[in-house]
Amino acid sequence: MPRPRSLTQNDLAVAALAVIDREGLPALSMRAVAQELGMGTMSLYRYVTDRTELEALVLDLVLSAVDTGPPDAPWPDQVAALFVRVRDAVAAHPAAVPLTMTHRHRCPALLRWTEAVLEVLTAAGFTGTRRVVALRSLLGYLIGALQLEHFGPLSGPGTEVMAEQTEYPLLADTASTARRLADAEFRHGLSVVLRGLAAD
Repeated sequence: MPRPRSLTQNDLAVAALAVIDREGLPALSMRAVAQELGMGTMSLYRYVTDRTELEALVLDLVLSAVDTGPPDAPWPDQVAALFVRVRDAVAAHPAAVPLTMTHRHRCPALLRWTEAVLEVLTAAGFTGTRRVVALRSLLGYLIGALQLEHFGPLSGPGTEVMAEQTEYPLLADTASTARRLADAEFRHGLSVVLRGLAAD
């Protein structure tokens, strides 16, 4: 077998993301990435120790272009802009959404983004326990909203079925309305969370 060509961790992340985009997160393995690169599986262990490290590299790749500079605006608008940027970055790679939860502490891009959010919150007067609750509430909304958007979309068949439930008229009416929301769902939900934090 020829000597393995030199790779970078970014090369591995690009190949792994291609596998995830095409076949879904469960399909990701060292073997699948090696096949994507046209190399032997064992060659990859020169660059990463296991799938866990590979997943963290993928998440860092997905979020690497996210601008962490908040706009010149009131703090709720600054936070909203930072969160919308993450949503937009993930939108191109929805199968990678679960990685935002499992690798948030291993991803340099996500750590930088979180620090930027905390800087905005701190400047707005959030400290100590209040800052912890604010960050966790916002992250909970973001991760939940991403999962709903990509794994249970308003345009999906589940909404269509619920909109036809004559036995549950309130559910049917809500689902019928939901089909018309799309982008507004995320932005309005985020504004509700931010208003709640501002009033706390």
